[in-house]
This record gives sequence, structure tokens and C-alpha cells, in this order.
Amino acid sequence: MAQSVVSDQWAATDALGRELRNYKTAGDKKKDKFIAMFYWTWHQGNDDTTYQVKNITEIVRQFPEAMKDYHHPAWGTKQPGFFFWEQPLLGYYKTTDPWVLRKHAEMLADAGVDAVFFDCTNGSLTWEDSYEALMKSWDQAQEDGVNVPKIAYMLPFGPAPHSLVSLRQLYRDVYNPGRYKNLWFMWKGKPCIMGYPDNLTDSEEDREIAEFFTFRPGQPDYVDGPSRNDQWGWLENYPQHGYVKAENGTFEQVTVGVAQNASPETNGHCCAFNLPGAQGRHFSKQKGFDPRVDGYLYGWNFQEQWDRAFELDPELVFVTGWNEFIAGQWLPEHGWTGDPFSFVDQYDWEHSRDIEPNKGWGDKGDVYYLQLIDQVRKFKGMTPPEKVSAAKTIKIGKADGWNDVQPYYAHYKGNTEHRDHRGRYDQYYVNNTGRNDIVGAKVARDAQNIYFYVETAEKLSPKTDRNWMMLLIDSDRDKSTGWNGYDFIVNRIAPDKKATVEKNIGNRWEWEKVTGTNYAVNGNKLELEIPRNILDLDGKSVDIEFKWNDNMQENGNIMDFYVNGDTAPGGRFNFVYTE
Repeated sequence: MAQSVVSDQWAATDALGRELRNYKTAGDKKKDKFIAMFYWTWHQGNDDTTYQVKNITEIVRQFPEAMKDYHHPAWGTKQPGFFFWEQPLLGYYKTTDPWVLRKHAEMLADAGVDAVFFDCTNGSLTWEDSYEALMKSWDQAQEDGVNVPKIAYMLPFGPAPHSLVSLRQLYRDVYNPGRYKNLWFMWKGKPCIMGYPDNLTDSEEDREIAEFFTFRPGQPDYVDGPSRNDQWGWLENYPQHGYVKAENGTFEQVTVGVAQNASPETNGHCCAFNLPGAQGRHFSKQKGFDPRVDGYLYGWNFQEQWDRAFELDPELVFVTGWNEFIAGQWLPEHGWTGDPFSFVDQYDWEHSRDIEPNKGWGDKGDVYYLQLIDQVRKFKGMTPPEKVSAAKTIKIGKADGWNDVQPYYAHYKGNTEHRDHRGRYDQYYVNNTGRNDIVGAKVARDAQNIYFYVETAEKLSPKTDRNWMMLLIDSDRDKSTGWNGYDFIVNRIAPDKKATVEKNIGNRWEWEKVTGTNYAVNGNKLELEIPRNILDLDGKSVDIEFKWNDNMQENGNIMDFYVNGDTAPGGRFNFVYTE
């Protein structure tokens, strides 16, 4: 097992300028607090590869009249008839793609998510190809040191015959053989399943099933709340109900949603998301609709739901959701009331509920991911930061003076695998940017210099490689200075006899050389020495954020840190070194 990664000690600021809370404001880890995430494994199947992926947002932007015409050519042939509200940051992927599944494992682990519940609420579909790929990928990720979420299944909203089919199939395929037991989400001492046990029979197998699981049947309605005390919810309007009430008045579970496809026209019950008044991302029951043009980015709805969860203070918060992304296009005869047709579960930038970063919002595509992390930290508490070791002079070139330097900033091993997998419909994805697998870093200091150390899983590639082992430093921890807060960058220019330190110009991806500095490569280890005065830290206590990146592809696009090469820590996260 790789060294433990402690992601809740990392810092980040989103594109709206909102900083993640830190240990001082979140406090210590709380006992028995859990986060579950609704997760969709249904992005799979043998698609027609001649069919073009359809993006509702792009279609409506280009052909606004299409929303009045079910037969508009922009909607295509309707076969297959599923539409993305926006492109995920990782592309129109399938949930059989190991590269994507590994990214999800790390992002959800970094967010503090303890469990994912797969959407198996439609018929008897359990999406076997996807859960098999995911279990294999996450089992390996766990071996590589990722605190992967545990897995569970949400079955149909009632004891229908097809629900029993799914229950038996999952028991026979996954649970009874004990497959990937290390990944099961346990609740009250047994594997958890959001399903109804009501129509189990008196057969030997069904009696085993009845005893094997902790059943938490799913309650589907956004308004009514639980009709029995063993149910859990998945999505509700504010103010949400508490689920499974204990004798002392506390609750097991509360739902938190990004948005709700509910409208005054349906008295708050489920409706098409393109109905007027639908409760999108920008809706708050207490404040109304966010009036800003980009109000969908600020998460009023999501925050209001979190505030209710804090009021009820349950054991587990169930968040909807991570990666649904697609919606069918339904006519009134299909039972929905949109005019002239309905997009039910997803529609556009405001009327959607995915947290997974998307491509359409540019550098703001991860604002809900960061908002999630901030609220999870408030709910669960945080790990206190490690104290830094005493000042020490490092002799660059030996790589042997770091043994007693603390802390060690561990990062994930095994996440530079390449991508070669079909996406949805006409999409195919290849990504060979994984190169140097960054697994750990350290920082040291003396009166004259700041020293940086980084190590990779294998021997470092040649320093002449493009965008090789770049170090980004936020020396003042002020996001209004530098490119996304980074005031200095090292190795943007390939090192020669010296490594080049550059200072940011104008808060854009523009840099000017300030000095050459000493560095050394020894196998899988890289050391750097940067004079304090260069980093504007002469005579000051050191309080910096930093990150390492290898093989960035889109220079100047911070979202690239989620996608290409290897970044430690990932995405917008930074390690923090405070003297």
C-alpha cells in the first residue's frame, strides 16, 4: 500500500474567488459522519458509432427555435435519443473507461466522499459492464493509496418484480461470492443497498438475501418525505426531511441536491427540467432566483440544501449527484408536461445537477466540485496540518539530506496510465500524456534559501521533455496576484546547467525570467534551491502554496491540471507549507 494521502490538508480557491475552508474553521474530524454520492454507471453499451453526440446547450445556442420543434433536424434521428446537457471535462466518456474511472476515484476521494450509490432504478438494469470495470479500477486505485469511495446500489423505488430481479442478480454476481469485498459500503454492520426487501419470498436464497443486507428502500418524491422509517431519500426540495429517525430524535440520512426538476406547476413534485420555474442551480426557496447572468455558477440551491443538512445534522448526507449528464427527449404522450417536449432530468447550465467538472464553463467548470469539498469539510471536520520540521540547509545533488524533513506530501501512485477507449457514439479518446508519476514532495528552508524536493514512482524522463516537472509557487497565498495565484514557476523553460525561475506578469499565463538556480536529478528524485529574496520571502516566515505538474498540454488552462500528465496535488489543489 502506498503512503497515505491526506487531501483534506490541501488548499484551493475556485474561479469565483471562494477559498476552501481550512482546519481552523472546520475543526477536528467528527466521529461517524459520512458522505454518499449518487453516481451513474449507465454511460455504456454498443453505441452506433456513426451517430453524433448531441449537446442540448450547444444545440439551443445555435438553433434556439429547436426548443419549439421536436422534429428540428438539430435533434438528429432520435436513435439513440439521449442528449448531454454539457460535455464532461473528461469528454463524452463511457463508464467502462479505466482512465476516467481512475480520475473519478481520486477526485471523489479528494472530496471526502465515503460511498457512491449506482443508479439502478430503471427496470432491472444494473449496468454490469460498468460496475465490473469500476470495481477493477477502484480496487487497483485502493492498492495505490487512494481512499476510494465504497460502492452500493440504488434499486427501483418500490418492491416491483424487476427490482427483485436486480436484487437477486447483484447478490449472485457480487455479494454472495464475496467479490471486491474491500469496496462494499457497510452500514450498521452489513452491506448497504437502497432496495425494497418486501417481495422477497421464503426460498432459501431469498432468506439469505433478507439477512445479508442493511436495506434502505429509496423514497422517490421531492415533497412527501418518508412513508416508513427504514427509507432513505435521494433528492428533495428545501427544507428536506430527515430519514430513519432514532429514539433520541437524530437522523441517519438527509439528502442534498444541486438542483431539483420541480416546479410550481407540479406543486413541487417531479417534472421536466425545461418547465418554467423549475428549481435550477440558481434557485433558493428563501431568496428566489439568483438574478446574475451567471447565477447558475454560485450554487444558491446547493448551499441552501447544505444549510438544511447542517440543521438536521444526520450521520450521512446523500448528495445528488456526480455524473448523470444525459436526458431523454419526451413528448406529452410519454407522460411529461414540457411544451412541446420534455427534458426531464437534465436540460441546460441552470437546470442540471452534475457536480463532476464540465468543459462548457471554461475555467469555472469545477465550481460545484470545490463547493462540495468546502461543505464536506464543514460536515466531517478536517485532519490537523502536520508541523514543519526545523530549518535545515540542503546540499543539492546528494538527495540524502531529506530524511528528517517533514512533512512528506504524499500523492497517488499509478495514475499515469494512458487512455485508449471509445466514448459515447462517435467519440473516441486517446491520451498518452501520463509520463512521470509524482508520488511525493518535501520543502525545507534556511535563512537564505527555500528547497524543494519531489520524487516519482520510476526514473524521471529526460529533462528536455516538454513541460517537464514544473513547480508552481504561490508565495504570498493571495489569489489576486499571479496566474490563478501562482507568482512563480520553475522549469517552464527546460533546465540546462541551471533551472529557470520565472515570475508571473499581469496575472496571465505570461512569465519573465528572474534567475537561474541550482537543481539536481538523481534517478526518480529532483531537488531545487531557490533564494528567499527571489520569492520575496527574505526575512519573512514562510507560508506558501505549491504544486508540481508534469506534461501539461494546454498552457494557461488551469482545468488541464485535472486532465493531462500528472499533477500533485490534482486540479486546483495546492500543498501548503507554513513555517
